[in-house]
Amino acid sequence: MGQSSDLSRIKLQQQFLGSLAREMVGTLKEPTKLWGLADTATKALTVDTGIGSIDKLNDIAQELGKVPVKDISFVTLPVVDNPDEPEDAKATVVLDSGKAEPLFRMLQEDLSLTDSGDEEKNGDKEDEEKAEPAPASEVRVDVYNGGNVIGAAQDTVNWLQNTHGVLLSTNASNADSQETTTLEYGPDQAGQAVTLADLMGLPKKALKEGSADAGDTPMVLTLGDDFQGVGIPIEVKAEKPADVDTITADDESICAS
Repeated sequence: MGQSSDLSRIKLQQQFLGSLAREMVGTLKEPTKLWGLADTATKALTVDTGIGSIDKLNDIAQELGKVPVKDISFVTLPVVDNPDEPEDAKATVVLDSGKAEPLFRMLQEDLSLTDSGDEEKNGDKEDEEKAEPAPASEVRVDVYNGGNVIGAAQDTVNWLQNTHGVLLSTNASNADSQETTTLEYGPDQAGQAVTLADLMGLPKKALKEGSADAGDTPMVLTLGDDFQGVGIPIEVKAEKPADVDTITADDESICAS
């Protein structure tokens, strides 16, 4: 039955829910059983008037029955041992933010944990549309601080120069306050923008390409309130971390360990 820890019990619960999902989907595909289930539900439960009839519940159930059990997935929120507890008395865990945040982003963007084919194709298409990244030594950028972190522009310049070799970066002082970080550049600076966006973890919406080539004029990076510190991506990628396990409802062989 596995270990007696809460984390082990979560895996057992996921197995139970997977089995329940398989049973439910099987029932939802049998009209006779489904009608009886809907009839019982309308008599036993008080539901919204929009779905309060047998016919409505029957329609909803039929739609749910179309969901393949292989696409019903369960994932355990990533955690680590509580660092505030002594090594010989570990009893609790805390959120592993580095792995949990991408999962939260996936939920926010309604991305599947199991269906990676289309996402990979879309990712490949976006990569093809990107300009070729420019060498860090050729990236020319003025950094402004429009966020709420004091000294963010200079800290970012130091980080870009000393850690990534972006020697043509300059602290351009403060800017008007803005909520989100932006990068303004000309069409002829697209390669530089790709390099800087990758280093900063900028989302696509942060990139503001102008209509005229910029020549030797530096790009403009304005840090917003979403800037948390150097080396911290502005936006976490919405993708499942490689070492986070997912259990799907169609897997009958999973055992808790």
